[in-house]
Amino acid sequence: MRAGFACFVGRPNAGKSTLMNSIVGQKIAITSSKPQTTRHVIRGVLHREDSQLVLVDTPGLHRPRTLLGERLNDLVRQTWSEVDVIGLCIPADEEVGRGDRFITGELAELKATVLAVVTKADLVDKKRLAEQLVAVSQLADFAEVVPVSAVSGYQVETLVDVMTKYLPESPQLYPDDMLTDEPEQVMVAELVREAALEGVRDELPHSIAVVVEEMLREGGLTKIYADVYVERTSQKAIVIGARGSRLKEVGTRARARSRRCWARGSTSTCTSGSRKTGSAIRNSCASSASDALVRFVTRTFPSGRVYRLMFRVGP
Repeated sequence: MRAGFACFVGRPNAGKSTLMNSIVGQKIAITSSKPQTTRHVIRGVLHREDSQLVLVDTPGLHRPRTLLGERLNDLVRQTWSEVDVIGLCIPADEEVGRGDRFITGELAELKATVLAVVTKADLVDKKRLAEQLVAVSQLADFAEVVPVSAVSGYQVETLVDVMTKYLPESPQLYPDDMLTDEPEQVMVAELVREAALEGVRDELPHSIAVVVEEMLREGGLTKIYADVYVERTSQKAIVIGARGSRLKEVGTRARARSRRCWARGSTSTCTSGSRKTGSAIRNSCASSASDALVRFVTRTFPSGRVYRLMFRVGP
């Protein structure tokens, strides 16, 4: 029996979270074309008869311009020192750059086995993929170089075989039925943040945080209250959208993704409200015909604005 920890590292938007979800077989980490979507360490567990692979998803290593960026980089480096296998992800459709060389240099000082993973192989033809494999193999003396596509599934199982080969002999580390050690509320919060980031990543680069305050079980339904934080008052209109249209979309997407994760259905309606420093303003949600129930509340806090979404997930 082999069991141990592995992680994917690389520049932002190199396909690390998508690859992790593909290997585990369920959405564990949120994905987005916006760099630094991942903000904390997420673990997904793949169970096999003879092995257990614990994948640790981390933010992309980048040149920090903010305190948040510095903290994310610290988190990445800490994870590197704690895993058995590291997969350096480099997209097949992008030239090998300074960022890849920088990360490769830092990985050279570690004791973990380092593999090169050429991601997004489905986006290039065979000639371009072969050229990228040669370019990547020249970066360092990697234990293995594996091309994959998380979208098409190309060589994903092969990558798992390779990573498992370098794990230490060990009893299993997690129960057979556990796919992640993420608390349920944290996973839902990440799904809401993913939904909120879609379509506004340029306007809200890193300005959204989500905290699930309450999850109430009512019969076959789960009622979820999530607070969405933004930095500035001006970002309120971006989050809400015209006549509440974006807000409704966020609630609908978050509910649908939660339903897929927990294999539940949902039926509900949509309402919207706003409250700011004591004075209340009520707004009707654009188009009452909706399949997502979202309640939206804003209050002023020292750290910025908070918006509350409530949606139901159930049969």
